[in-house]
Amino acid sequence: MSSCKSFREEFGKLLIEIGEKSDRVVVVTADVGLSTRASMFGEKFRDRYFNVGIAEQHLIGFAAGLAIAGAIPIATAFAEFILRGWEQIRNSVARMNLNVKIVATHAGYSDHADGASHQALEDIALMRVLPNMAVVVPADTADLRRCFEKLVLEYRGPTYIRLGRDYAPPVTEDVDYEYEVGKAYILKDGHDVAIIGAGVVLHEALVAAKELDKRGISACVVNLLNIKPIDVDTIVAVAKKTGRVVVVEEHMVYGGVGSAVAEILVQRYPVPMRLLGATSFGRSAKSQQELLSYYGLDNKSIIKTVLEVMNHE
Repeated sequence: MSSCKSFREEFGKLLIEIGEKSDRVVVVTADVGLSTRASMFGEKFRDRYFNVGIAEQHLIGFAAGLAIAGAIPIATAFAEFILRGWEQIRNSVARMNLNVKIVATHAGYSDHADGASHQALEDIALMRVLPNMAVVVPADTADLRRCFEKLVLEYRGPTYIRLGRDYAPPVTEDVDYEYEVGKAYILKDGHDVAIIGAGVVLHEALVAAKELDKRGISACVVNLLNIKPIDVDTIVAVAKKTGRVVVVEEHMVYGGVGSAVAEILVQRYPVPMRLLGATSFGRSAKSQQELLSYYGLDNKSIIKTVLEVMNHE
């Protein structure tokens, strides 16, 4: 595996690549082009790049208009602040079933230095509650590269892609699979417990799984990058195989990835479950890794939780 890459740098590169493949692609940002790296697209395609200023409601409305006109708009801003436009996302984009691609950067604890005001831990819940909104959380830059073109150029409909800022440790670079909307992917097979997650916490899950192997506990690790539509079959299959599930997410435990998994299993195959996620607002720190550890989302916390669910029979 290679060293840690940057979500936003990869996003900027992919925007250029996709802009070269289709002249229908238009990028709209809310005065954060440099921070999101959307400006890389603007430098190459100036007539297809728009900065609406610090006005996220206008960002979404403008993108909706572009979609109605036949363009494929990519609306991008920080995850926390794009939520200012949630009513426009609901009424103008989702309710009208428009082909708008929302790319939210700096999600979770990734904006570690700016603290709680900039750390979006509620966005998955708000987006997945919209009936026709696809919600995708790539695990690393390789995952982002797999899914981005398909989501923008092939999949039609409202789409929310959640990215961190820079911290993107390798998770899927050595895994060979072709992205499909609505599919989950098994990163490591196992039969004692299923660790299900989305985003950078999967790196911690894989580290935890290796340590659990040493202790004689076989952990299956599932990359649930498609939060919606969700892969019901895979979730039920790993629950049946292992009999225990631990969900880890860089998001509130209320309404997020764990809730999505629980909604499926409580109806189809109830098993002992534990949910690891945020239960409070964030804080400032020197690094994202520091916050993952502080809030109990690191590999040590995952191991502890797995041992708890293993002992709860």
